[in-house]
Amino acid sequence: MAQNPGRTPAEASEFDQLELPDRSARGLLRHFGPGIILMMTGIGTSHLVTAPTAGGRFAYALLWCLPVAYIFKYYGFEMAFRFTNATGKSLIEAYATARGKWPLWYVLVTTLIQCAIGQAGRLIAAAAVVYYVASEVMGWPVTLTGAAVGLGVVSVGILLMGRYKAVENSAKILAAIMVVSTLAVYFYQPAPFSEMGTFFLVEIPDGSWLVIAAFLGLLPTGMDVSLQASEWGKAKKAGMSRIRDRMEELGIARSFNPFSPRLRDLTVHTDRLPAHAQEYCRRWFQIGLWDFRLGHVVSFVMAAVFMLLAAVWLYPSAVEGQAVMGEIAGIFTNSVGPGMMGLFMFGAFAATFSTAFNYFDGWPRIVGACARNLFRGTARTAGIDRKQKGWYSEYNLYRATMIYSLIGSVAVIAGLPRPVFLVLVASALAFFIAPVIFFLNFYYCLVVIPKEDRAFYPSPFARWFGWFSLIVFTAMSVLLIFARVFDIPLFGA
Repeated sequence: MAQNPGRTPAEASEFDQLELPDRSARGLLRHFGPGIILMMTGIGTSHLVTAPTAGGRFAYALLWCLPVAYIFKYYGFEMAFRFTNATGKSLIEAYATARGKWPLWYVLVTTLIQCAIGQAGRLIAAAAVVYYVASEVMGWPVTLTGAAVGLGVVSVGILLMGRYKAVENSAKILAAIMVVSTLAVYFYQPAPFSEMGTFFLVEIPDGSWLVIAAFLGLLPTGMDVSLQASEWGKAKKAGMSRIRDRMEELGIARSFNPFSPRLRDLTVHTDRLPAHAQEYCRRWFQIGLWDFRLGHVVSFVMAAVFMLLAAVWLYPSAVEGQAVMGEIAGIFTNSVGPGMMGLFMFGAFAATFSTAFNYFDGWPRIVGACARNLFRGTARTAGIDRKQKGWYSEYNLYRATMIYSLIGSVAVIAGLPRPVFLVLVASALAFFIAPVIFFLNFYYCLVVIPKEDRAFYPSPFARWFGWFSLIVFTAMSVLLIFARVFDIPLFGA
């Protein structure tokens, strides 16, 4: 048990000086961060390509995928926010406690694969917008691969220079315009109410398995993004992540050593903190949950609206080809008029570009986090917010992975310049990776957070429904694999 020799008046005063976060509407908007970033990472390829593809090809038949993805993946994501707020640490540290550190190796290998194939699916969606506007509308000699190279270089350049805040803010504004305009178009001519029952009717039409896997993999976003959210939450330095280091210095919490890792060294007993500090941590946790839940709901609404609009305005259509964004824009131009084309393209570019942009940061961040828990040299030079000597430093590995992701994703796009197919493959890859990440997130919350800590430990409902969700989600992945490999018809196929 960690030693707590008693707080001196100076130490108690230090914690009492923590400013409690404002929970008014204005304060919440100011404090929101990782959850909104997670939502913005999701509202891009999955909403603007996968959902219209499903609606254009299969009308309302795949609506059931939306509640399945959002309900049964919920606790996989929430546990990432819960763990970081309860411990001040990233889930990556928890992964280091497993025998042989196999979860870290699993995440490292799958992330490196995602950096190339997965990022190709995100990058090509943004490139498809540029390609359509430049070549089809303006008549300029722009290729899809050339657009991808340009956007990738700009993204990586901005991240390496650390000048991305203005771009991110402007992208969010444009994406907000797209959200509002999309809702306006939907209410202009909504889908028939009689079709809403298909949200609860499971059907797998012929040729839909890849779209279903893409839906379940990348809605609201890939489960691996929960690890990125955990890293973003730790980097935010608010709540427990702000005071964890000081708690270790005072003996209130243990220090964690990734090379002699013990689960109990991650645990924080909040009852050892002054009442003011406990309230400070609880408030930031509540803000983190509201942050995530708001993003989750908005993401679900947008996915449903895009799929319903495609079923109304695009069906029947294959929704494919390099000029696919022009076809998807038909949702707006066919319903309201040609003048909506520019508004859609602005919003579509903002959403798809912000997705690719965030992944250029998120996946390299995870590679660096795995390395600092696997290799002593990286652990000694941890941190991506400052320059460190040595190619093995977390800072340099983060930058090198970003360059690898740029080269790898562009190479995949050059070899397979099919936007819709690449998006679906990248999304399906995220789906088949997801059950393992879900299990690990859930398990480590249960074994690291003290059961007597009612503020942070999952409630009985969260525990039971979390296990049920994991079983359902894993079963769906197994069924889809068997259906594809052995050509077994499922649910009315």
